[in-house]
Amino acid sequence: MITSEQTEKVRGWFAGRLPEDLFEELAEVVVDREEITVIGRIPPPRQAEGVSDTEREAAVQGRVQEFRERTRETRMGIAREAEHRFGRKVSWGVLCGAERALFTHVAAPVMTRLRQPERRVLDTLVASGVARSRSEALAWCVRLVRRHEDDWLTELRTSLEHVQRVRAQGPDAEAP
Repeated sequence: MITSEQTEKVRGWFAGRLPEDLFEELAEVVVDREEITVIGRIPPPRQAEGVSDTEREAAVQGRVQEFRERTRETRMGIAREAEHRFGRKVSWGVLCGAERALFTHVAAPVMTRLRQPERRVLDTLVASGVARSRSEALAWCVRLVRRHEDDWLTELRTSLEHVQRVRAQGPDAEAP
């Protein structure tokens, strides 16, 4: 588990390293064992009052694509530095108006052993056409849980961070 202190160090590094004019703000930095995802806010395109939702969505998509292409070299250079420094791949995304767009992100394989009742759930999702494979069905289940996650996951993460702090103060910790 990545601690909040580790995430703060990564976020702080990006806040200091990103060019001032890259984003309006550094909206989010998410860190896990494999990946750092950096999300910045960019300004939405200026449009006349009363444009249709279709036109507004197309303009935002165009703005996101323009930003992605224009900043690619800068972002790739920073990503190389961060990957060397933190030992994780860097993924990028933006918030533009109400739109959230990820440019690249890691799809990390995860191995698991499931008993028959869990396998039957996955097989039902495959048989019904919700997923093409058990792997895709498991990913669908994780996304469903994520969408409905509650305060208890936040509480669990906080508890784990507390346990890690206590362990760090144990007898094997360096003396001041």
